[in-house]
Amino acid sequence: MHHWLSALLQSPGPLALLPTAVGGVVFGLALAAPPGPMNAVIAEESALRGWRAGLLAGLGAMTADACFFVLSLVGAAAVVTETPGLRDAMVAAGGLLMLWFAYGAVQDANALSSVETEASDAGESRGFRKALVLALTNPYQVVFWLTVGVGLLQPGTLDVLSYLPAIGADATGLLVVQTGHPVLLAGLFGGIVLWITGFPAAIVAARKRVERLAPVVAWVSAAILAGSGLLFLAQVAEPVLSRLQSSLVDVGGALL
Repeated sequence: MHHWLSALLQSPGPLALLPTAVGGVVFGLALAAPPGPMNAVIAEESALRGWRAGLLAGLGAMTADACFFVLSLVGAAAVVTETPGLRDAMVAAGGLLMLWFAYGAVQDANALSSVETEASDAGESRGFRKALVLALTNPYQVVFWLTVGVGLLQPGTLDVLSYLPAIGADATGLLVVQTGHPVLLAGLFGGIVLWITGFPAAIVAARKRVERLAPVVAWVSAAILAGSGLLFLAQVAEPVLSRLQSSLVDVGGALL
């Protein structure tokens, strides 16, 4: 990581690094914003227990990203991709956890009444742990940091807008970021922070305007978690069943 120190010492100035910072924020938002299990947990916590609970759930997911980032830098995270059995175990564990949390979301939805419930310390800490455990058992986040994440931290440049199909060559050179610079990493995690603070705030604001939004968010969260959990388990079951079928064929051939 010595090239980070060199990049700081040879920095041309804050204005020259502005595109790099903006590019980092864009990448951070792109990582955090897509719908999925993490945002389902954040939305549920925000709707049921308030903005702080949603923020803590988001911090749980971001903590996992920080862990994967560090492990990727030292090469430890590569063990996940190089060990199929470990990756399958993580997918299976993540799928089961998603189904369990989906069951909890259904219980929350059924228990809700028209009276708003303020956040409790226990509820908030559960949201942090839920998001952290889900993220730590998600091998796809490991793959991201081993590929895109670490690639962004290698010394070089990246023309961000030139890769967008709707813009293409017309935007070449408008947003060139310096990969491998600490400012890009700061921008990336800054983008994640923007999302995990703004998204819960939007959910809470909408809940205050629509009285029955909280149970709807809980049901949607349960559906996303259950669907993601079943998808994870199906991805593990397919190769396992394939190997089992192959083994049975081999055994049958040996007996004949």
